[in-house]
Amino acid sequence: GPGVATKLEGLEGSLSLFSTAGRKACPLCPEEKFKACYSHKLRRHLQNLHWKVYAEFEGQRMCICHLPCRQLKPSPNGDQAPGRLGAHYHCVVCSVTIARKTDMISHLKRHVNKGETEASYLAPSGLAFEIMKELGTNVQLMPNHTTPQKTDTYFNRKMKTNRQLVFCSLAVLAEERNPLDCLDAFGATGIMGLQWAKHLRNAVKVTITDVNEACVKMIRENCQLNHIRVEGSRGSSRVPDGGAGGGVDGMTIAAVEVAKMDANVIMHLRPFDYIHLDPFGTAVNYLDSAFRNVRNLGIISVTSTDTSSLYSKSLNVTLRHYGSNIVRTEYYKELAARMVLATVARSAARCNKGIEVLLAVALEHFVLVVVRVLRGPTQADESAKRIRQLIHCQWCEERVFLKQGSMVEENLYRQLPCHCHGSMPGKTAVELGPLWSGPLFNTGFLRRMLFAAVQHSMDDIQPLVKTLICESECTTLKSSVHGTAALTNQVECGVVIKVQKVDECNTSDHSGKRKTGDEPGNVMKKLKSDASLEHPAFYYSIHRHSIRGMNMPKLNKFLQYLTEAGFRVSRTHFDPTGVRTDATLDQFKAVLTKYSVPTYTNSSATQNPEETLRVVE
Repeated sequence: GPGVATKLEGLEGSLSLFSTAGRKACPLCPEEKFKACYSHKLRRHLQNLHWKVYAEFEGQRMCICHLPCRQLKPSPNGDQAPGRLGAHYHCVVCSVTIARKTDMISHLKRHVNKGETEASYLAPSGLAFEIMKELGTNVQLMPNHTTPQKTDTYFNRKMKTNRQLVFCSLAVLAEERNPLDCLDAFGATGIMGLQWAKHLRNAVKVTITDVNEACVKMIRENCQLNHIRVEGSRGSSRVPDGGAGGGVDGMTIAAVEVAKMDANVIMHLRPFDYIHLDPFGTAVNYLDSAFRNVRNLGIISVTSTDTSSLYSKSLNVTLRHYGSNIVRTEYYKELAARMVLATVARSAARCNKGIEVLLAVALEHFVLVVVRVLRGPTQADESAKRIRQLIHCQWCEERVFLKQGSMVEENLYRQLPCHCHGSMPGKTAVELGPLWSGPLFNTGFLRRMLFAAVQHSMDDIQPLVKTLICESECTTLKSSVHGTAALTNQVECGVVIKVQKVDECNTSDHSGKRKTGDEPGNVMKKLKSDASLEHPAFYYSIHRHSIRGMNMPKLNKFLQYLTEAGFRVSRTHFDPTGVRTDATLDQFKAVLTKYSVPTYTNSSATQNPEETLRVVE
């Protein structure tokens, strides 16, 4: 990597790349700072300026670099900061650029604490980027691509699951109608839009935009790397409406439109069938313009990465961005998803549009919601009615959505199934929200997403999508979901699946969601009639409610006991220890208590007297 070597000769070895007619340029300084000179003078320069100013890690020196690798912020009068401030070190582990030596040493200590001691970034000398491959798509990345604050072309490997879920949702829409006008509004490296174009070819007309010139340049280069033709005139204020043709141009396999434009501007200018929003942090600033021009029955997917405000760490930011009052709860991830959906539904309603939620996923690094847009004031009204307040008991964590109606109730505690308010002094519950109170999943859509994941060999997300299907039906028994042949018995969600034909599965109405063949326009009528069959809101963590001094049953066994007691039950992707059920907390605890056994029973005491003696002591 730039400025990384074990010996001074290593730095000198890279000089042949920069030599000009006997004179040699410094590999770590721009030409205006240090002009090409003869080798003895250059060796002295390297030794005194670069080799002596270094940070060491695992026997390798990270010498100071003066190349314009860092994006310097302009000073208030518009000038660039002085050249000396542009000096920096390149981390040998993660390739981030850091200006101060003390900061670099602290940064390296953090790597050691995490057990990351391998030098993963050792690009060939003279190359300012590395090439990464994901889903058969190559992208070149800047050395500091992992830190969003210090690079324009940010790339996060941990978001691979997110990219695959978004891709599958687009693939399902492409089956319904094509060619689709789809927008990747925050391109960065262009990885997502390029994957769409590469795998879906003529079914999609992809537009990738970014407001940053460096990103747009990188996206264009990545298009060439993947044999994808770039469309759209560079620097033009208006992006042409001509679609990306599927014709083979030499080696090109697809075409993509690339534009340097703000996301809000392009969404106001042009209508799209599919829009994906993935800004750095919250997406609330872009929702109004997304719904303004999206086509009827189109899909909008929103990835929010502001986990500190979503997961109840920065409550003032939560209130500012989402207008919601929340506290940290055992079901905080679902709370975050419902809060984002409430904001999405309000933005849609302002444009006289309603939403049907197709899926909502909240994992460690992001919250992804995918919604279908239903045009018309009636649909908007139905969606707006789904935005409700939640009462949450701070003692036992029981929760219930407030009943609809504008009349003031004397005692809201009556709506909570628990009796904490009667047995505890003072106020015991808080009012949270506004939150989305409707379903978070559409079973038919998820089944088709699973089929798309299998078709495009996305093995990573298939278990997650299967869990989502179980969760949407609130069952541990999952029938076959893809292909024409029925699957034999398989273990899914910890329980053996019953064999069921696909045509049965598609025509049966047990799930309460629309069938695969239903028109999305009839969704609201369907949801009204089948509201009782929607999956229950929220979940209980079996660890949070375990009984002290008792060994609780295995989670899969406990799910079976709850089902036998007559409740609807499923696991949830939000929490591996969570149980989604329509049972109240008291009923949940009663079943848990019934099947938990004391840690030290009389039978074990008779079998093992030494154990009992040790306990008594």
